[in-house]
Formats: sequence, structure tokens, C-alpha cells
Amino acid sequence: MDFTKASFEAGQVLLIDKPLHWTSFDVVRKLRYLIHIKKIGHAGTLDPLATGLLIVCTGKFTKRINEYMAQEKEYTGTFTLGATTPTYDLESEPQHFKAFDNIAIQQLQEAAGKMTGEIMQVPPAHSAIKIEGKRVYELARAGKEVKLEPRKVTIKEFEIVKAGLPQVHFRIVCSTGTYIRSMANDFGEMLGCGAYLSSLRRTRIGSFTAAEAFTMEDFSAQVPQDYNIKG
Repeated sequence: MDFTKASFEAGQVLLIDKPLHWTSFDVVRKLRYLIHIKKIGHAGTLDPLATGLLIVCTGKFTKRINEYMAQEKEYTGTFTLGATTPTYDLESEPQHFKAFDNIAIQQLQEAAGKMTGEIMQVPPAHSAIKIEGKRVYELARAGKEVKLEPRKVTIKEFEIVKAGLPQVHFRIVCSTGTYIRSMANDFGEMLGCGAYLSSLRRTRIGSFTAAEAFTMEDFSAQVPQDYNIKG
């Protein structure tokens, strides 16, 4: 990769392994500071509690953001059975605890099978979708009732990798617009014991993989100390 300012301004695709607890915009803001460029953006938000592949485009490549966002995605992670959360993940506290001891591996696989293919999915109330110009998570946090319509998404693969209840380790390949948090909640509903997303990693977007991505530390170390002069 060419780490000159001229190259970033001309346009590059940066593959970043987003750290835990960072927002996607935190990554963009840090990169903007490191490479001193204004025209920069990411192709698909990852929640703060998720890690993994974030595509960041600079310069003329920002025109291709929508193209990258539309590509198929792969995720790995864990669902935790026996409770739900308002946000469908660990951004909020687990509640409505139920027994999960009687759940067998066959039931997990059957539920995953029923959620594979074209499905209708209701996005989480705590999401960045806009209703009348406002983010729905802002409405939800203000205590207002949010009603979102189900959307058609495609789950190409839903594999139960390992189960050590209450945790269920999964791998999902899906279309753009899929909310893995909603899949966790729906999975728990189908099993009758509740579930929430307890960890998530995006491993692939189209042909780009997390294995190719820079950590923020590695990327920072690659930027020349005399960067302003070399640009």
C-alpha cells in the first residue's frame, strides 16, 4: 500500500479490523487525523460491541461506498440463551430470564435451518434507521414507542459452529441490511427461551476478509513520521 497523501487523495480502499468498543466513526475520525484527508468514509457500520472488517474509502473511492455496502457479508459470534435485552445485545442489561437447560443441539440446528433463506426481519428498535428524520435509537432511548416494518433479507448460511449452553457459537453469511442482533432475538423466540447477541465479528465483505485487514495500531505504525512532507 502507498502511504503518501497523494495516494490517499487519489483514492484507496483501506481494510481495518475495528477494535472492540470503537464506533465505526471513531475509526474514520482516527484515520482522518492520521492521513490528513477530508474525503473519507466507511462502507457499512459495525456496532461498538462488534469487531472485524470495516471497509474505509478515501478520495475518489468514496464514490464506491454504496457498491461495497451492497456486497454479501459473513459474521461469526455468539448468542446467549435464557434472556433477552432491549437492544438485543449487551448494550443493555439482560432481562426476562428463562430456563434453557432442555434445549438440545438438534433444536438449535432446526431453528437455524428455519431462519435460512429469504426471511422477513424486523430491525432492532435501537438502530440507526431513520423515521421522519430521526434515528430510531434516539426515539427508543427517549422512551417513545418505535414500530418498524419487517424487511426481506437473505440468510445464505446459518451454521451452528459449537454449543456450550447458554452460549451458541454461529457463522452467518447474509445479504446487506441484515441485523445479527435481530437474528439473535428471533432465534431465542423460536426456541422459547430468549436470546441476545453476546459477541460479533465481521469476517468478510464480498471478497475482502478480516484476515487482510490492518489493526489500528498496525496502520498507525505504517504512516511515515514525515507524512506531511511526503504527501
